[in-house]
Amino acid sequence: MTSSDLPLARRSDVAPGTTRRVQRDGEAILLCNVDGTFYAIEDECTHDGGELDQGELEGCKIMCPRHGAYFDVTTGAALTMPAVLPVRTFAVRLDGDDIYLA
Repeated sequence: MTSSDLPLARRSDVAPGTTRRVQRDGEAILLCNVDGTFYAIEDECTHDGGELDQGELEGCKIMCPRHGAYFDVTTGAALTMPAVLPVRTFAVRLDGDDIYLA
């Protein structure tokens, strides 16, 4: 069994409007629940490497707590300065209450 066969978390662990930081193969991934739809992005601001899980999820946007840059968790796009590069996104697969990377 590889790490990709293991669930990242359970749906019930990530309430709507919240995030959860998980690790997969040494990489920090941020699970985001936007109105019941789950998204996964790298948990690192492309501006200065800050952890996005410390920021607020506002709809489909997450704010980096260091300098206020916003990212779209559905696409990874950098929405505001000082960030200009997108964060990496990961496809999510749901199976029952389990959340996997697709």
